[in-house]
Amino acid sequence: MRLRYLLAVAATLVIAATVTMASADTKWPTRPVRLILTLGAGSGSDIGARLLADRLGPRWGQPVIVDNRPGGDGLVAINAFVTAHDDHVLLFAPSSSFTAHPFLHDNLPYQPSDLVPIARVSNTIITISVPSSLNVSSLRDLAAMARAEPGKLNWAGVTGALDFVFAGWLKQEGLDVNKVPYKNPVDAANDLAEGRVQVYEAALAIVRPQLQSGKIKLLAVTNSVRAPTEPNLPTVAEAGYPALTIDGLVGLFGPPGMRLELRERITDDIRAAVDRTIEDRLTITGQLTNVGGPEEFGKSIDEQRAKVAAFAKMLGINPL
Repeated sequence: MRLRYLLAVAATLVIAATVTMASADTKWPTRPVRLILTLGAGSGSDIGARLLADRLGPRWGQPVIVDNRPGGDGLVAINAFVTAHDDHVLLFAPSSSFTAHPFLHDNLPYQPSDLVPIARVSNTIITISVPSSLNVSSLRDLAAMARAEPGKLNWAGVTGALDFVFAGWLKQEGLDVNKVPYKNPVDAANDLAEGRVQVYEAALAIVRPQLQSGKIKLLAVTNSVRAPTEPNLPTVAEAGYPALTIDGLVGLFGPPGMRLELRERITDDIRAAVDRTIEDRLTITGQLTNVGGPEEFGKSIDEQRAKVAAFAKMLGINPL
């Protein structure tokens, strides 16, 4: 009899907890929402976050605050997010901010499971560019030049995930090209324009000023699809090098324990908020609107992690 009573009480508590959690999800948000960004003001991610914040605030009935925390290879922002332990504090970031972290940093202050995918918002357009003065007009030309002149060309690297993919591709193709590391992506773009480096893989938004001035030329985009603003520019797969394909995933992350139903609802709100005005603004900043739900977003991040890990292994780099 006592056992039946205890089981009944336990069942009642489980039902009550479920109802409470569902009710909390339904009412979310109950206070201001803060979006922590890994990049600074004026970046493509920042512009996208602020456009969404303006639309989501009225929809949610709460202010949506954009909090830029650049620096530390994304760790400053990620640490602020994971230590908040608050489902009203979300991370808005490109996945390239963290997918290479295990191969670049020892004793990371977070686990991959601390970043729970909510929604993919956009894909950053990533280009491979060279100085206009370089006598190449395609990736095949570039590979041929590097093969004919081993050790004479330099390439610029800034972001971990992109670096691993490009360095892995060079090794896969047997090309000897020197890496020049940069902390500031704009410095790398300026040196590319002046011919101090001969290849740069970076977001289109970063190299656009040099492109508009005629000092550099684009060879391909690493994305799965072509860029709307550069419709004649091939993807790396179309150029014959599918191993270079990597999409710049940008999206929203929540803390562990955030229920799938709530994450799906946030995705639906984002999808409803993204209209032609936002799409056009994102396109201008070198991004493709590509809203996707938590499961789709999570799968694409896992695929990127696996690709980075495979190239790291090829390069002889083990997790720290």
